[in-house]
Amino acid sequence: MVTNKSLDKTVSLIAALLSDVQTSHDGVFNKRALRLTCKQVERRTRLEGLGFLTKTLPRLGKALDKALSGNTILNASKLGFAAMPNSKLPRFLGEFFSLVFHPDGTVLQNPCAESVRVLRLVLYPFYKYETPYSDRSEQDVIDKFVRTEGDILEHSAKLQDYVLQLSGLMNQTGRRRFVGATPAHIIRRARILLNRVFSSFDPHDIVPRHGPGAVSTKEKLWDKFRFTNVSPRINSVYPLDAYYYASLSHVVDDLDGIRSINSKESSAKVILVPKDSRGPRLISCEPLDFQWIQQGLGSAIVRHVEHHPTTKWNVFFTDQGPNRRGAELGSITGKYATLDLNEASDRVSLDLVRLLFPEKISIFLENCRSLSTRLPDGKELKLNKFAPMGSALCFPILALTVWAILTAGSPDADTRESILVYGDDVIVPTAHAANAIEQLESFGLKVNRDKSCTSGFFRESCGMDAFKGLNVTPVRLRTVWSSTPSPSVYTSWIAYANSFYDKQCYNTYDLIVSWLSEVYKDIPGEDMNLSCPSLRVTPDQLRPSRRRLNKSLQKLEYYVLDVKAPVINKVIPGWSMLLRYFTEAAPSITHGDPRSWTRESFNTPFSASQYTKRRTSMLVRRWR
Repeated sequence: MVTNKSLDKTVSLIAALLSDVQTSHDGVFNKRALRLTCKQVERRTRLEGLGFLTKTLPRLGKALDKALSGNTILNASKLGFAAMPNSKLPRFLGEFFSLVFHPDGTVLQNPCAESVRVLRLVLYPFYKYETPYSDRSEQDVIDKFVRTEGDILEHSAKLQDYVLQLSGLMNQTGRRRFVGATPAHIIRRARILLNRVFSSFDPHDIVPRHGPGAVSTKEKLWDKFRFTNVSPRINSVYPLDAYYYASLSHVVDDLDGIRSINSKESSAKVILVPKDSRGPRLISCEPLDFQWIQQGLGSAIVRHVEHHPTTKWNVFFTDQGPNRRGAELGSITGKYATLDLNEASDRVSLDLVRLLFPEKISIFLENCRSLSTRLPDGKELKLNKFAPMGSALCFPILALTVWAILTAGSPDADTRESILVYGDDVIVPTAHAANAIEQLESFGLKVNRDKSCTSGFFRESCGMDAFKGLNVTPVRLRTVWSSTPSPSVYTSWIAYANSFYDKQCYNTYDLIVSWLSEVYKDIPGEDMNLSCPSLRVTPDQLRPSRRRLNKSLQKLEYYVLDVKAPVINKVIPGWSMLLRYFTEAAPSITHGDPRSWTRESFNTPFSASQYTKRRTSMLVRRWR
């Protein structure tokens, strides 16, 4: 529950942010305007609680973004804000809204990009604040997940119609040229593209491994390398002796263990994890035997796609830079649109994967997916989607499906080359955006039109928000401030302070630093070059004073706060530890690109008997 003291902190942070705005834009936002705006923030926060900062202000921010994208007209009265006289623009920060919009709520011919940056800086800081949410929000997320399964099932009939159309297309003798971009034509072209991508891919050549998260079968970290159950479907494509044991000697030594391994079909399990004040995020934990293979196959697909000449310039999994640059360029020229998919991971159906992907890979994908998941109330839900969020195959198959559909439906080579896909963040030429949306939705995917930018000069993709070439990405606070020492609060709020400093919000920076100093005392600065959380600039009175000369390293060390993850020592049977070493310590060498090998690839220390639990970090003082 948010206390009055917490409200005071949040209000004072917005006040500091407004003070920074006034300092840098005195000609537009004078001290009187600052005083009145701060009073309004304080009054409404007292009346509405933290919701004013986490919901009301972001709602105005979303309306701003949609208006900039040409989707709507800005209307203050519909957003819970008083309007200026003879205008639809809000009084709140009206000085800046007037430099972006006409009084009727339409965008000016030459809107002020700096004003857009200021507005988003003030409206969005608490949008993703991780405050408690209601039980109703949890049930809404679960209900939405179940409804989506029904939507997928209904759309399967359309896919069957496309298959019949495709059959007719294939039976047309002597006709080789494709005309138009009907679903049947798109399916055929997408199949050709994905066949080309996977023609040289060997799905057997994988290094299985476990993911960092929980599994539905509830094994602890150190129990994950002793398998007690393996699905017969997985065993049919990834034999037990070849993929679940360190070597043939391991198999021979553990013959009794092999005979005792069950072969039942386990289901996944739905869990809800905190997201922000709007509600939780739903994740489906995979069974142990599925997670093991999914991680290996997913990593192999990612490596292959990022290096294949057909996809390496268009589909990305580890680098958001191309999409960010695409969004920035689109905001300057207007030639590129950004699309955002809604419920993306939940709307790629199994039937669609069967339809598009070549059989040589789809048989492996299908046998490595869970058939059902268990809801929090204990009910089993049969999965019509290919894989929910939580599966290691979800993200790569989603990206490839989106890329294949859009590329297959593109009218020319220039359009095909301009498509960029990073998961559910997509960039296409603006002239092709309407067709791209129609094509994706014809295959059961759903485009979030509120977050898609297809006109105007505002674009957002992969964390880059840009308007007319200016980076207008706000600082979004997630971790709730606490006066009790906490590793997550310490690291997160140092990062937030640094982000505000980079945006020249020095009053806000100083305020956060004062909060940190009250709880954590001395904090190092980045100029000290220490391998621990550090502030951009540390006042002299906050700089750590305890220091020593490390003669072995020939460097000056300081005794500072640092974050340390506690290590758990668990000795498991020797063969299981060797299996862990082969899959966790060695893959970067045995399967990585030799050009990326470094000395650290061979010398990084690794102990097969030590485990680090997630989210268990603690604050310690040590020499750095």
